[in-house]
Amino acid sequence: MNVGILKEIKVEESRVCMTPAGVEVMVQNDHAVLVEKNAGIGSGFSDEEYIAAGAEIGESPADVYAWADMIMHVKEPQPQEYEMIREGQILFTYFHFAASEELTRAMIERKAVCVAYETIKDSDGSLPLLTPMSEVAGRMAVQEAAKYVERAHGGRGLLLGGVPGVDPGTVVVIGGGVVGTHAAQMACGLGAKVYLLDTNLPRLRYLSEVMPKNCVLMMSSPAKVRELIAQADVVVGAVLLHGAKAPKLITREMLGTMKPGAVIVDVAIDQGGCFETSKATTHKDPIYEVDGIIHYCVANMPGAVPLTSTMALTNATLPFAVSLANKGWKASALEDPAMKEGLNIVEGKITYQSVAEAFGMDFVSVDTLLS
Repeated sequence: MNVGILKEIKVEESRVCMTPAGVEVMVQNDHAVLVEKNAGIGSGFSDEEYIAAGAEIGESPADVYAWADMIMHVKEPQPQEYEMIREGQILFTYFHFAASEELTRAMIERKAVCVAYETIKDSDGSLPLLTPMSEVAGRMAVQEAAKYVERAHGGRGLLLGGVPGVDPGTVVVIGGGVVGTHAAQMACGLGAKVYLLDTNLPRLRYLSEVMPKNCVLMMSSPAKVRELIAQADVVVGAVLLHGAKAPKLITREMLGTMKPGAVIVDVAIDQGGCFETSKATTHKDPIYEVDGIIHYCVANMPGAVPLTSTMALTNATLPFAVSLANKGWKASALEDPAMKEGLNIVEGKITYQSVAEAFGMDFVSVDTLLS
């Protein structure tokens, strides 16, 4: 199969979807790889390294789209790419369709086969291609919050870990999944007082065995959220509904109960955000203030650390990319239930129910297309 690797064009996105080491594996599996010129520069990988791994270099995205049977990206296709996408072409990337009706309608119109990293799901319910970026985003959430709670950025002027004789800051993490766990671990490591909330009691029991002692595990409820955000110096929103829009957990009215200069970080912004006042921001202009509360809502947080992110992403996506290239999307999905979960839009039909529900569109079971 001809596999195309594109240079990311979303604002301030420096990741690339595959390292030269990953390209070498694809070539060993008898696939041809065309990498867009300078695709890896932002992550520290030169065109020469890709050539040494067996790839060829394409001059433009149009060249890559025209040549490839399967296109790989990190972020979703941007509007200027829509017309380049061919009917039946496999697109393998993070889509987050439920957050964008425009993107959803465009991919339906192009009749591509859209395999979304974020909805591929293992039998144990884990999301193997979302996990590495969730790990990065969770840790970054606290790293960024620690910076923006400083006075120079409009924050409370607080050192999250405190010093001897001075209380540490209070961090509230809503959601005990991969993002929330890594955010809580990072905050605990800084020495903060950490509350980690989740609605899954077995998950809380598990976390109570593995989290540091300065992490307090709490059953989440609207009342508990209201109580704890009033104490918080930092709130991290880490709630994910697979393939669907994130629920709104903090309203604008609730901001009035928080400490002036507190920071909220919405890691769920790719799925629409879990705070009512959230709107997507960029690394260049990452924060804004609403009612005295600093909002950090960067939609591609791992893009700030592209070397780490690209290597972690390739580790996770490569086996699935090889499977798609070796077998084609139908055979791969029939053999692997995890891959079938990744099929969101296929040849003009929405095959992931949460996406259809998000926009009131028709849903078609992917099984009818595979039979």
